[in-house]
Amino acid sequence: MTVRTVELPQLWMPYPLRVNPHLPALHAENESWAREMGMLEGPDGPAGARPIWTRPKFHAMTVDQLTAWTLPDAPLAGLRLNHRFNVWALAWDDYFATTFKQTGDLAGAVVFTARLHEFLRTEPGARLPEPTNAVERGIADLQGCLFPPRLAHWRREFNQHLVRYVDAGVEELANSLSGRVPHLIDYPSFRRDSFAAHTAPYSVELATGARIPEQIRHSRTVLALLDAFMDFMGLANDIASYEREVHEERDVNNLVLVVGSSLGIGLHEAVPGALNLVNARLRDFEHLRRTDLAQLVQRAGLHRDERAELEVWLEGACGFLSGLHAWYTGAPRYASADEPFPE
Repeated sequence: MTVRTVELPQLWMPYPLRVNPHLPALHAENESWAREMGMLEGPDGPAGARPIWTRPKFHAMTVDQLTAWTLPDAPLAGLRLNHRFNVWALAWDDYFATTFKQTGDLAGAVVFTARLHEFLRTEPGARLPEPTNAVERGIADLQGCLFPPRLAHWRREFNQHLVRYVDAGVEELANSLSGRVPHLIDYPSFRRDSFAAHTAPYSVELATGARIPEQIRHSRTVLALLDAFMDFMGLANDIASYEREVHEERDVNNLVLVVGSSLGIGLHEAVPGALNLVNARLRDFEHLRRTDLAQLVQRAGLHRDERAELEVWLEGACGFLSGLHAWYTGAPRYASADEPFPE
């Protein structure tokens, strides 16, 4: 049995898909930044740049749809910014996979990642090194626009999470080279790092203009809600990308393998077990949102404006999850290996 026999719509999704009305504008300029950074083949890229994607492969990822589906309420400027970040994250992922994972070059991965740290400085106005590849070029460019005044408070936290994101790639490679499958107890928190899920609240704030009120932001209830929110992202991705990661890339960092190894069960049982775990985390998010958070808001005595802002943020978070679900279950990036990319 393989994951190809699992109907991905079994992933529970109670929130309807909403599409950003600026998708046509985003689609029209979908290639421009990736080509400018040297990630995408084409005549307009930097001289001597090694592209990460061909045009068919880039379009098969439908990054413009991913962005418009996950951020249905974002203004065009915010949508463009998040689109560039999504492109960069996928560029890092594919570059790391082809350059280091497929070759088993752990030493090279460590050097590459240490270089990336220098582009993820937390202090404003930090001097960055001269980029030497498309991934470095992309993150250097993003550092100049990711933190406009209303999002300036995100600089330190966002870049710290990106450091954990790229570091997790090295740990994933070390696991694969040694054959060490992570344990189920440790894996969800590690997957939040390796998926860059901690940056998703920034994306929701960018799209909605709303923040979780500071009075409750660090409460146990909100932290539990954010953990469940982030867990769905990476763990559902493991279900969708199992075929590519495990069979093509020989990766051991996948929830299906983690469940099977940790519980001592075969693939036939591990697939539905992993799927049930992902659905359970989304049920946790929904319960916290509708029950525990409502009680916390009442106890904290939030003002009407604060409650309204929280509701806007939560609606944006639900839209984010719905958009990810639609991308996982429909994007050619997650199609079976024997299905060619569309031209």
